[in-house]
Amino acid sequence: MTDQLRLMAVHAHPDDESSKGAATMAKYVSEGVDVLVVTCTGGERGSILNPKLQGDAYIEEHIHEVRKKEMDEAREILGVKQEWLGFVDSGLPEGDPLPPLPEGCFALEDVDKAAGELVRKIRSFRPQVITTYDENGGYPHPDHIMTHKITMVAFEGAADTEKYPEAEYGAAYRPLKVYYNQGFNRPRTEALHNALLERGLESPYGDWLKRWSEFERKERTLTTHVPCADFFEIRDKALIAHATQIDPDGGWFRVPMELQKEVWPTEEYELAKSLVDTSLPEDDLFAGIRDNA
Repeated sequence: MTDQLRLMAVHAHPDDESSKGAATMAKYVSEGVDVLVVTCTGGERGSILNPKLQGDAYIEEHIHEVRKKEMDEAREILGVKQEWLGFVDSGLPEGDPLPPLPEGCFALEDVDKAAGELVRKIRSFRPQVITTYDENGGYPHPDHIMTHKITMVAFEGAADTEKYPEAEYGAAYRPLKVYYNQGFNRPRTEALHNALLERGLESPYGDWLKRWSEFERKERTLTTHVPCADFFEIRDKALIAHATQIDPDGGWFRVPMELQKEVWPTEEYELAKSLVDTSLPEDDLFAGIRDNA
């Protein structure tokens, strides 16, 4: 009964959907699950990270339009639906002390009001499962943290007709599960790093693991491992579609595909809230839901 299953992935910027949970989404699409990506901002303040495109005057002047086109291409590759929430990218502040966030940006929006816009999407699409970032944003970008905040408020608020009246926000609906993306986890990173070294290959993860120790990053609880190795190529193709944000010759793609599939053939999630009974660990975001769809 997969035609009744719906998954919503809430992300901060165009490209986040392709670097976090993309293979999972492609897998579910192949099974007939309805998948919607909600992108909170247009990525207007994102840097051009691909060295081959840096200094391109057209891209710099039209970054919003360029990133929208990249998102369109990635959406087609993954086979998902995608909608914009319409907020303005906050940028990643740098310096010591950090500069103030720009006026009118996503991270400075009222949380309840911004969550109301996501409530509209939830009530319209009616997903049983929602994925987003943990309270640290996965990494401390202000838009990722804000995405976490509004998703958690909207998860509860979609069923709250007093806070979000039906006349304005649509008919009430209660999603059943919300997960945090945890694809960048230490066990996976160490497993790939060690496998590369054992085969005499160079690992791009050495510095990552050093920084992990330096930052004393909290270890997360990985509750759910979704097998999706057959869709790793689609994941990479979607990520490369975000040409301004990714160097196809960079560290993202230095681990041989067959090694990835052999050593770590899953994507990981942390179950944050569930209104259905489920047994941990899981291998399906719809565990506890699928049989009753």
